[in-house]
Amino acid sequence: MSSLWFEPEWPAPPGVRVLSTWRGMMGDPGASKAPYAGFNLGDHVGDVPSAVAENRHYLRNKAGLPREPSWLAQVHGVAVAQLDDPGVAGPADAAITHRPGTVCAILTADCLPVVFSIDSGEAVAAAHAGWRGLAAGVLRETVQAFGTPPERLLAWLGPAIGPAHFEVGSEVLEAFTAIDPGAGEAFHPNARGRFMADLQRLARRQLMKLGVTRIYGGGECTFSRADRYFSHRRDGVTGRQATLIWRGNAQKR
Repeated sequence: MSSLWFEPEWPAPPGVRVLSTWRGMMGDPGASKAPYAGFNLGDHVGDVPSAVAENRHYLRNKAGLPREPSWLAQVHGVAVAQLDDPGVAGPADAAITHRPGTVCAILTADCLPVVFSIDSGEAVAAAHAGWRGLAAGVLRETVQAFGTPPERLLAWLGPAIGPAHFEVGSEVLEAFTAIDPGAGEAFHPNARGRFMADLQRLARRQLMKLGVTRIYGGGECTFSRADRYFSHRRDGVTGRQATLIWRGNAQKR
């Protein structure tokens, strides 16, 4: 196992692979320097472009990716990039593919990455679910993009900021309870007159309401693990980790 990424344990269909990166550790730190040290994969955060390119090249080659991941221009929206369609995709916060070897990729530094597979393994997807995307419906749009009954889908929740560290204002609570009054269970008032929000609980709640019941992962906090993860809420200017999903059995390019 690399010190720069891990493959989660979940009942993915045969041929479906998921990989989630870490920020780099002693002896295998990645090419980026502070404040992006070390295995930063985000090319939009101010890091030296050559360092990001080196990190991405290392990931592709050492992790045995079938081809370069399809890096999205993420905007905290709900658009789902159809990676099998020809042409250049515009800004999107989710991606789906039926094609073996096409790698869906999500960059995060506290937001929740969610990957999906149909139970046959014939299609996979990934979504970027920060609170804005969750409230706007990015998981709903991703599930609907499969065009299949939601009970056929499996989902894995990657590392994200945990409820002990994600302080939000009342406007965030109101954004969720406006669409789901029961979502208030994922918010707890604190001594500052604000709320501690549980992104992963919100995502699980939404997925269950959409009909996706096979949900795995969750519980890994980016904020509290400075040794493993980038966290924008903790550090401000920082790098990005990646969560990838793809179908196997394709020739490398």
